[in-house]
Amino acid sequence: MSTPRDFEPGRYRDKFPILSHTNYLISNSLGAVPVATRDALLDYYETWANRGVRAWEEGWWTLAADVGNLVAPLIGALPGEVVFLPNVTLAHAVVLSALGYQPGRDALVTDALHFPSILYLVDAQRDLGARVVTVPSDDGIGVDPARTRDAVTPDTVAVLISHVLFKSAFIQDVAAVAERARAVGALVVVDGYQAVGTIPVDVHALGADIYIGGCLKWLCGGPGNAFLWARPDLALAPKIRGWAGHARPFDFNPRFDPRTDAWRFLQGTPAIPALHAARPGLELLNAVGIDAIRAHSTRQTTRLLDHARARGFTCRTPDDPARRGGTVALDVPHGYAVSKALKARDILCDFRPNAGIRLSPHFYNLDDELDAALDAVDDILRNQSWRPFESTAAAVT
Repeated sequence: MSTPRDFEPGRYRDKFPILSHTNYLISNSLGAVPVATRDALLDYYETWANRGVRAWEEGWWTLAADVGNLVAPLIGALPGEVVFLPNVTLAHAVVLSALGYQPGRDALVTDALHFPSILYLVDAQRDLGARVVTVPSDDGIGVDPARTRDAVTPDTVAVLISHVLFKSAFIQDVAAVAERARAVGALVVVDGYQAVGTIPVDVHALGADIYIGGCLKWLCGGPGNAFLWARPDLALAPKIRGWAGHARPFDFNPRFDPRTDAWRFLQGTPAIPALHAARPGLELLNAVGIDAIRAHSTRQTTRLLDHARARGFTCRTPDDPARRGGTVALDVPHGYAVSKALKARDILCDFRPNAGIRLSPHFYNLDDELDAALDAVDDILRNQSWRPFESTAAAVT
């Protein structure tokens, strides 16, 4: 996939203040903040300051769904189908609260490389009668979709997998797993945190029943912004519920009467400041276009892999761009200490055990920044300038 000729990352750089003084290669963890977010948060303050409680009826109450409409085109959904919750773990918990576990229909299928926060939540379902089936990984990079499919049996209640694995950026074959799940009547819950904003997503083509993600990373929207899409005809009644999910919340009726649309997954007061912060990043990514972003990402991650291996670095990321998201993981000696040394040089990255240093260029990154990061890794290893950070590394690794 080649980047469109009219795509120029340099034209977006002045929209992100941190890029003027930092080599920012950590969008897989926290996307750079757009300068427009300052105005968005100021608008939140000004609305509160000047409109007071009237702000609820003038826009705040529907904001969790209104901002969801900016996510919808990025995942192939329609307006009104996406709502926001405070974080991805809570969104999964809300979905799981709608499930029941009975003999002969009690299994939850996941994989060993899913994000730990979700694995903790899934494990807790054992106390409610669930039997957890965890599909292993042979190489710590990917999960064989055939093994996941085989784990889905008639006693499976739901399958919970990541679209893109957080450590290696391996893109899972969600559609193949979903096809098997449909055949046995199991729910498919997909975590798209490392997917949306860096690869094209079509929830319908994937066959997902629930698709959950967040704006913290590739969508440059900051913390407190998770989103949830549910297949419109899906009959689920969450037991984690609140008045935002009530059909007539302002009747203040003590008896719960659930909405039947995406709002039924909501609970209490929405995170209004966070939702204001999410808008600018979403608007910008929609304007740039996910196909252009994906093409740029594919070219840059390929460049990183090629140049890293030319230096003799081990990479724990798929070679095949069709199976690779937006991150390249370098498994170099003293990896955590090297990552800290990189940060000390204003080259922002992160480290994950059994994966290595994660470098994650986005649509605003230049090729020169990738080369500079690899040059710095070379220099840090050669000069052993990672040593001052060795003591902190021991506590993590």
